[in-house]
Amino acid sequence: MGVEVSDFWGDHKSAKINGIRTRLLIDKADVVVVKFGEKYRQWNAAFDVGYASAKGKSIIVIHPKEYTHALKEVDAVAHVVTDSENNVIELLKYIIQ
Repeated sequence: MGVEVSDFWGDHKSAKINGIRTRLLIDKADVVVVKFGEKYRQWNAAFDVGYASAKGKSIIVIHPKEYTHALKEVDAVAHVVTDSENNVIELLKYIIQ
């Protein structure tokens, strides 16, 4: 794909390639787990939740409690919202067993 001299074009290409990969994985998934981290505002994660919701996927969202207000629309379409990866593990164990 070549090396880009501009960050803009590098980001543009990688976003499109990552978008293809993410859509394929969401399409194949039974359950989609989306984590909102603390370092960056993750618009792509919110978009992924919307895409998964439109596809009728079961959605688990992980984010810090202080993001609850900012992510209220995302949380509204999720089947489970938690602030812990360990809770997700326990939930998936419960669902599978």
